[in-house]
Amino acid sequence: MARRFQTAGPCRAGADYMIPAVSRLPEVPELVEQEGYFVVHAPRQTGKTTTLTALAEELTAKGRHAALLFSCEAGRAARDDYGAATRDILSRIRAAADTALPRDLRPPPWPEASEGTLLAAGLSAWARACPGLWCCSSTRSTR
Repeated sequence: MARRFQTAGPCRAGADYMIPAVSRLPEVPELVEQEGYFVVHAPRQTGKTTTLTALAEELTAKGRHAALLFSCEAGRAARDDYGAATRDILSRIRAAADTALPRDLRPPPWPEASEGTLLAAGLSAWARACPGLWCCSSTRSTR
C-alpha cells in the first residue's frame, strides 16, 4: 500500500507521510521524568493526537512509565452527574489501556469508592499495581 497524506485523524507510521511525532516535543520526556506538567495547544489537524500517542508509546517502551492517551470527553455527556462522569472516564481509561498497554501494565479492577473520590482511588490503585513504574496519564480534549 502506498503512503498517503492523512488529514482525517491520527497518522500511522509507515502508512502515512509524517514528521516523526516524538521529535515535535523533544523537551517532554524530561518534563515527565521531573514529574512536570505540559500543555499541547495547537490548531485542528496539526498532529496533537498523533504526537501524544507516539510519546505515550515511547515512554511506556522505555520501561519506567505506563503512559496512556485517553479522552475525558465521555464525562461531558453526564453534565452535573459527577459519579456518572467519573465512571465514564474510568471506562475510557480501561478501554484505552486494554488497547495500548501490555497486560501487566493495565489497571486492576477499579475499587469501590464514593463518587467524589472514585477517580483518585482508581488511579491510585492503578499506580500501586505498577511496581517500579511511575504511572502517568495524558488527556485529550477537543472542542
